[in-house]
Amino acid sequence: MVLPPGHRGNFPPTVNTRRQHQFLCYTIEGLNSFGTVLYFTYLYFLLHAQFGFRDAQNLAVAALLGLVYAVAAWQGGKFGQHHGNFAALKLGFALMAVSYVVASQLHFAAGQILGAAAVSLGMCFTWPVLEALISEGETPEHIPHAVGIYNITWAWTNAGALFIGGTIVEKFGYASIYWLPLGIVLVQLALTFWLESIKLPALEQNSAPVPDSNRLSPARAKNFQQLAWLANPFAYIAINTLIAVLPGVAAKFQLTPMFAGFACSLWGFARLATFVVLWRWDGWHYRFRWLAAAFALLVISFTLILVVPNLPAVLAAQIFFGAAIGLIYYSSLFYSMDASDTKSEHGGIHEAAIGVGNCLGPAAGATALWLAPQNASTGAWAVTGLLTLGFGGLLWLRKSR
Repeated sequence: MVLPPGHRGNFPPTVNTRRQHQFLCYTIEGLNSFGTVLYFTYLYFLLHAQFGFRDAQNLAVAALLGLVYAVAAWQGGKFGQHHGNFAALKLGFALMAVSYVVASQLHFAAGQILGAAAVSLGMCFTWPVLEALISEGETPEHIPHAVGIYNITWAWTNAGALFIGGTIVEKFGYASIYWLPLGIVLVQLALTFWLESIKLPALEQNSAPVPDSNRLSPARAKNFQQLAWLANPFAYIAINTLIAVLPGVAAKFQLTPMFAGFACSLWGFARLATFVVLWRWDGWHYRFRWLAAAFALLVISFTLILVVPNLPAVLAAQIFFGAAIGLIYYSSLFYSMDASDTKSEHGGIHEAAIGVGNCLGPAAGATALWLAPQNASTGAWAVTGLLTLGFGGLLWLRKSR
């Protein structure tokens, strides 16, 4: 085929610019997931190995960090909405970089906890904005696609950090949980300046929208947003509790950090697979039975992971756990972006809800272990009870609407 004179056979500038913008957004997001998961997951192993922290103490730390995140994420989303997404990103990454350096020099337990709180504070300015950047300016029919790629991107780097993090710690020592995330966040900061320099052209509005056959009226769509906002904190109640007690799980099965990373990352890969399915299939949109089934599965699988004394059973339960939290998280983010115009602020609410879950679950587990330290499963059963109450709340909210 002979091309017309001057035709280079590539995409129009508008398409190239948008693709470059999306590629940078997803790259920053993936790096953010890998660095923060590596740091926060293996921080609990550090506290266990160097300061003798057991499940109760690690759960208390996780509850504190969740509280910081719950308060700051909401404000981080509002900051991005009112002062600009790039101002929020640069502030967040700069604060995280400084916090990693400071934490690496504080060789006492309280210093490590304060350093982690500072990293968490900086992180609160990044996730709400990244969620907004991938969907802001997109037409309604393109938002599900953008949210799908966003979820898949952070999920595979998240699972990768869980899987390989223990090996990194064993090969390079615990100092690696500061310096590797520091290098990553500096790369993210440079990419943010590059992303800011890209000026996106206005979207063409001359094409007819592609309707979502499952889309409801605005009022009922808002109800699904509220249902997902209720469910998502309970998913993170389970996730953050599990992460905080991973050193205890590893000790129970006599696993080194490396093999703990291998064995206890299966749920992350199951969540990734779930994200891929939900991205390609929209039959779950605005279908309550899928959300309810995922919540019920969450309660059962979480309990099995922490209570059963058999490693193969723990591995099997992780598959169902990953599928459950995958659908719950995907629902929360999709409904947040699909039913709102103030995307940074709603992204902040979505992240704040995660922070609430990150706080409540470990707090319940730590309290139970403090009250009944003679029973190692007390914390797990306390969190299971909390998850069951959440499932009842979901059913009540649905019925009341």
